[in-house]
Amino acid sequence: MTPTFFESLVAGGAAGTAVDLLFFPIDTLKTRLQSAQGFAHAGGFRGVYKGIGSVVVGSAPGAAAFFCTYDTLKKTVPFHDHLAPVSHIVSASLGEITACLIRVPTEVIKTRMQTSSYGTGLSSLTAARILWTSNGIKGFYKGFGITVMREIPFTSLQFPLYEFLKLRLSNALGRKPLYAHEAAICGSIAGGFAAAATTPLDVLKTRVMLDLRDPTLPSPSLLSRLRTIYIEEGSKALFAGVAPRTMWISAGGAVFLGVYEWVVGGLMNSRD
Repeated sequence: MTPTFFESLVAGGAAGTAVDLLFFPIDTLKTRLQSAQGFAHAGGFRGVYKGIGSVVVGSAPGAAAFFCTYDTLKKTVPFHDHLAPVSHIVSASLGEITACLIRVPTEVIKTRMQTSSYGTGLSSLTAARILWTSNGIKGFYKGFGITVMREIPFTSLQFPLYEFLKLRLSNALGRKPLYAHEAAICGSIAGGFAAAATTPLDVLKTRVMLDLRDPTLPSPSLLSRLRTIYIEEGSKALFAGVAPRTMWISAGGAVFLGVYEWVVGGLMNSRD
């Protein structure tokens, strides 16, 4: 039995809100480690909940949009069972593109709040107004391309591995579906692996979103930005924040997918 659109919507929203609120301080530290001004100047260990207002607004609808798309496409994409990993990759990739339409504007505000790009003592709403005044709607989607470029490889690794681990564990235990905590373990392993592998793309995404240069002037290409980081800061800069990112997404993957499986399982049981 598969979840309905409504069940995916509710469970996805609950999962996204839970993980973003719980692990927000780790995300802040990761963002500051990746910022061009350096960890200390970006805020260090101070004010690790700066920017949480934008996350509260974007978490539930972004995660809900992902799971509604992912679960729907898993049931409808025209692939045979032996091509299940391809189905999961396509479904997760399109789910992330859909989610990014909601998530990227809140990510831009969040990263600028986390690094005090607009100064200290401002609310997320004030930062949003500044962004709108200076850049218009385009400003809220700064970094959309690189975010999609990061998320598609990430989900292409995470979700096929997650589904594979769930299948192997289910076969080993001789029952299906798994309990929520068992699915959470699979989600943690899959998320941690995908997070570490895609850290350079995450660094690039952070740098693009923190770029405050005049939007009317030509912007460097993503390849040019990547080359500049490598030449001026070395290869280590491309993996800045890899430890907190891996820890955050590994633990976050357990919460995110564990909460999703728990909520969707409860909704499906109540339906019966």
